[in-house]
Amino acid sequence: MKTYQVVGIGNAIVDVFTSADDSFIELMGIEKGIMQLVERERGEMLYGAMKDRVQAPGGSVANTLAGLGNLGLTTAFIGRVHDDALGRFYARTMAENGTDFVNAPVQGGELPTSRSMIFVSPDGERSMNTYLGISSELGPDDVSDDVAGQAGILFLEGYLYDKPKGKHAFERAVALCHAAGGLAGIALSDPFCVDRHRDDFRRLVKDLDYVIGNEHEWSSLYQTDLSAALEQAAAESGLVVCTRSGHDVIVVRGDEQAVVPVRRIVPVDATGAGDQFAAGFLYGMATGQALSVCGRMGCVAAAEVISHFGARPEADLKALFRREGLI
Repeated sequence: MKTYQVVGIGNAIVDVFTSADDSFIELMGIEKGIMQLVERERGEMLYGAMKDRVQAPGGSVANTLAGLGNLGLTTAFIGRVHDDALGRFYARTMAENGTDFVNAPVQGGELPTSRSMIFVSPDGERSMNTYLGISSELGPDDVSDDVAGQAGILFLEGYLYDKPKGKHAFERAVALCHAAGGLAGIALSDPFCVDRHRDDFRRLVKDLDYVIGNEHEWSSLYQTDLSAALEQAAAESGLVVCTRSGHDVIVVRGDEQAVVPVRRIVPVDATGAGDQFAAGFLYGMATGQALSVCGRMGCVAAAEVISHFGARPEADLKALFRREGLI
């Protein structure tokens, strides 16, 4: 038996939310609906411009782990925070929510804990402005044998590929996980991330057991249309998952394929939709469900999180799965 059913590696980012209309977003020079990396000075300016801020531990993989904790799985997070107020808040809150935050806050150094200023517009779109801070310095020394080697499923965050140390951390974690018989996979994170690291991702996909991405990320990865991209991905990776906004989810494993219908709802806040889809899907994997059930679990979890403000589930996801006849 593994110590952890799922272990995640990713950026440990404090999410700071506020509502903002389109005119404010335009005035501030924010690109609507995407994640942008910002320097420290701009991050501090945007933080100061936010009214009625709401703060929560975030980061894509950390949000997924929160969903898995909601579902009762044993989870751990490999991340890096500074020993400052935000870093201590992050580590404490992750632990309180049931995920082991295995690396102690780092003392000394100049880089503060990472934070993302998220402006949510009336149509539910979120515009994320992320200052990476200390989380982007995560490296192989932060990956413990006792954690990555004790993971039933390892889940990686594509954003960490922006720094060489992050790549080396991934390589070490995957090797430890595979050596102990676990499954390792990645979320591609966003098309711009894929553009920056296409060659590395193309090599990585071949070494992984599963890869989760949306239609734009898959097309960017292989620089072709979605159908051809998924065909090539299926030939190179163990399990391929493609989400499409407002359309069916496609899951492919070898010759096996599942097309999962999506029930469209109007989002209150689209933040965390992909993260919670991953949570539902990985829960299905961890509990041995069929591909179609895994995909449906992902859709139910994503629908829950976009029905309210914030990137983490508020309802009992297992109860929602039971209501849908999935468990």
